[in-house]
Amino acid sequence: MPEPTITEADIEAAERLMGIAYTARERAQMVGNLSGQIGSAVERRKVDLPNSVPMSLRFDPRLPGFVMPTADGVTGSKPDAPLPDDDTDIAFATLPQLGGWIASGALTSRRLTEIYLDRIARLNPQLYCYAQVTPDLALAEADAMDRLTAEGKTLGPLHGIPYGLKDLFDTRGIVTGWGAEPYQHRVPDGDARIVTLLRQAGAVLLGKTTVGALAYNDIWYGGVTRNPWNTEEGSSGSSAGSASATAAGLCAFSIGTETLGSITSPSQRCGTTGLRPTFGRVSRAGGMALCWSLDKVGPICRGVEDTALVLAALNGADVDDRCTIAAPFAFDAGKGIEGLKLGYLPEAFGEGATEVDHAALAAAKALGIEVVEVSLPDLPYGALMNTLYAEAAAAFEHLTLGDLDDTLTWQDDGAWPNTFRKARFLSAVDHVQLDRLRYLVMQALDGLFRDIDVLIGPFMTGPMLVASNYTGHPCLHLRAGFQQLGTRSPASLGEGKLTTGEADTGGKTHRVPQGISLWGRLFDEGTILSLGLALEAKLGVAAERPPLTA
Repeated sequence: MPEPTITEADIEAAERLMGIAYTARERAQMVGNLSGQIGSAVERRKVDLPNSVPMSLRFDPRLPGFVMPTADGVTGSKPDAPLPDDDTDIAFATLPQLGGWIASGALTSRRLTEIYLDRIARLNPQLYCYAQVTPDLALAEADAMDRLTAEGKTLGPLHGIPYGLKDLFDTRGIVTGWGAEPYQHRVPDGDARIVTLLRQAGAVLLGKTTVGALAYNDIWYGGVTRNPWNTEEGSSGSSAGSASATAAGLCAFSIGTETLGSITSPSQRCGTTGLRPTFGRVSRAGGMALCWSLDKVGPICRGVEDTALVLAALNGADVDDRCTIAAPFAFDAGKGIEGLKLGYLPEAFGEGATEVDHAALAAAKALGIEVVEVSLPDLPYGALMNTLYAEAAAAFEHLTLGDLDDTLTWQDDGAWPNTFRKARFLSAVDHVQLDRLRYLVMQALDGLFRDIDVLIGPFMTGPMLVASNYTGHPCLHLRAGFQQLGTRSPASLGEGKLTTGEADTGGKTHRVPQGISLWGRLFDEGTILSLGLALEAKLGVAAERPPLTA
């Protein structure tokens, strides 16, 4: 079949999709030589590009003059509380507590693993937070850790501690379905790099936690992952199962990923503590790629110190992830916060801010550190979202062009299928300009953190959710308090920005958690963790458990 002839009317119609306007003379000039440009694109589409093939260009968050911190090493706390009699109290214990009990012989990894497997069996049918549970593997790994313990050997703070892994990461011989119907029977023949690292650290894999299809939202091919504080609503996404399982005590910790809110958003919804590390700190090899220049891997836990212990096990450059950067990681649970300078954007605590937000800022001021108002340059931060749409559409081009996108459950206007289709009309020239805008945003945040050590604010603080994800700056999100809210709606990317549906939609209300975010300098997670630890203690709300799990 011959290629259709391009007319000047076609060009004029296309202009409206691109937000531009040419003259009749300009259309006449280009109408005869567009076929080569189109033909090149068609030829390229014939080349199979699996999800594992990266971009040749690499994002590096470091601006000229950046100096890498030199401090290295993690020093955790050493709690001396006795082992509780109640299994639920054990299930919700902190990682330092669990590690101490295992090291002393008061608790075996097998018993702890059995506690979590039992809780998964009872509560997962209500929460839909595990896509795959691997009891035989978990018990075998636990027994191996107990043998090492008996020999007086330990692999570190995570020795013998069970965790849940977001179902974006390959696990040899175990279904890794990415939450999406086209991949629900996908069985990889190797392990992702972080799976190997966690095994080397002694952690025990309980199973694969659910992920919103292709790393967005909380809807996957098995249903909707639930918030344990209100099972009538979803847990937000895309690390939906990781946050839900951790909040409900169905694992000691979990692994999440964030492209734009996928660690911090479900942590906001479920009341967990999520740490999104600096871009490039943790390898993504063996994980599903959504956006090569944005994807990040981090822990979801029930406390601040826990996230530090997990990040220490994950940290490190990897030749199989071209974007990783060798960087030290330092955290000392006993380090004070004297001399820190904390900033906040005043508009973030204005109209729309909740009592929890204001209480969190007041608690931070009561810590005795300097707290100052700051500002950011007036830039179109939200425009950067088109980069996400383009990279994601490229990562799953075959779904769009092969009509496999129709098999995904979520088909709303803001869902991936429609977003991928619209992305085909984004301009390549505009994307080059967006990359240059991204550089200006990198300079803006670099300037911000030259004046302060940490920025505090609500999850949706001004442009920070978008801006900091695009610049690669780390973010710690921790529970700050509770609100009475009705069931909240799912997230949407349909308006060109991420919204988490936090608005009260009416009806019966539930007491649900709300968090606060701390942003810090590149590769300086230790500072936001130290402040987060102090703030966590001051707020005193981290230990409360969802009523479902009692």
